[in-house]
Amino acid sequence: MNKLEVWQRGPLENIPALLQPVAHALLQAQEELEELMNDYSDELLWLRPSQVASPAFHLQHLSGVLDRVFTYARNEPLTAFQLKQLYDEDVTPQHNVTTESLMLRFKRQVQTALLQLQNTNEDSLTAYRGVGRKQLPSTVVGLLVHAAEHTMRHVGQLSVTIKILKSTSL
Repeated sequence: MNKLEVWQRGPLENIPALLQPVAHALLQAQEELEELMNDYSDELLWLRPSQVASPAFHLQHLSGVLDRVFTYARNEPLTAFQLKQLYDEDVTPQHNVTTESLMLRFKRQVQTALLQLQNTNEDSLTAYRGVGRKQLPSTVVGLLVHAAEHTMRHVGQLSVTIKILKSTSL
């Protein structure tokens, strides 16, 4: 199958020009995850081959990082709920978590991120944003680009972990 990657399909409607690469990366991550996690067994979600992060961790972290970093880009503090989700990204198995629920959460988070990108004024991209309790220095564009690259990095790590788990569980 010779499917074009998201960035090769042209500009996305209503996304500012300078934020197109961020939107392309998030949609590419979503497509790759949907293919990777299609028919994935919940029994393998919490496994950690060679003690690497579990698929469940990556899926939770993907959604959580997007939410947190986009919150900082809006110049807002994290909420108690977001901090609880960060705590829940622990590698401890959570029996109420399924592949389907994690994928739905990620898909919703990407849609929320795309809406924020649509509403981001390009004139605000270089505005200062403090990150976390220490208020580490960043900018709106720095945060948005970091969210995209961090997402793709974890998709890559998850892809390798899934391949290992599938090959050893046959």
